[in-house]
Amino acid sequence: MKKASAGNGPVIIKKYANRRLYNTETSSYITLDHLAVMTREGRDFKVVDARSDEDITHNVLTQIIMEEESRGQTMLPVSFLRQLISLYGDNMQAMVPGYLEASMDSFRRNQEQFKSAVEGAFAHSPFAEIAKRNIEMFEAATAAFQPKAGATPAQAKDEEIAALKAQLAELQAKVDKLG
Repeated sequence: MKKASAGNGPVIIKKYANRRLYNTETSSYITLDHLAVMTREGRDFKVVDARSDEDITHNVLTQIIMEEESRGQTMLPVSFLRQLISLYGDNMQAMVPGYLEASMDSFRRNQEQFKSAVEGAFAHSPFAEIAKRNIEMFEAATAAFQPKAGATPAQAKDEEIAALKAQLAELQAKVDKLG
């Protein structure tokens, strides 16, 4: 998470004893879902205990992961979780965070390289436009699972359906043109 907020540094989120989260940048109360969206957008934030000013960002991010996992679309396999838990207290424990961070960075780079390779492979072929549309549809589909800031779930779903219908109509027109 590298992208800074509008100011000079991370957005400060205060967590109160009643478990409410307060965004000091927008002067509003937010939810863990808002923090998940900020994370996906690359916004840098720091969560502090309102009473003690202790940095509790790690705990809150872990809580977000727990909530995401409990929604039924798990990303962390049980075997991975077991291996991770077994490393606590191990003499190699100090190396695990750096290794996991480097692995995720590598995964993201590979994802971008794959996307570039797919785009490049079709750049000078008759399938270039189809490949481009497929990538756009894939991006739209993945964006569909990320709620828009400030939008209600119903509004986001309606916008998403309208965008998908428009893309489907464009694809149908191209298929008709090819046929």
